[in-house]
Amino acid sequence: MANSTDRTKSAAAPPVTGEELRSALAGLIGIPPSEVEDDANLIRLGLGSLEMMRLVTKWRRAGLDVTFGELAGTPTYAAWNERITEELAKNPV
Repeated sequence: MANSTDRTKSAAAPPVTGEELRSALAGLIGIPPSEVEDDANLIRLGLGSLEMMRLVTKWRRAGLDVTFGELAGTPTYAAWNERITEELAKNPV
């Protein structure tokens, strides 16, 4: 089983599609992508604050203007996918 550092590295590059984001989040949490429902609370599913901070750091390094506060404030796949999609439209990677 991969440790959280290995799982975070697999989700380091900004996702380009919604399914890539869903798969990356599922990998971090350790569940199948099908269990990451659009409006499910990612924190309740098992995503920790440390993993969220690592995602924010890596996504910001890739040029996406996202913050820990906005992700933690709306910890759902749907909200994150919308936010990442907005950023990718402004700054394609």
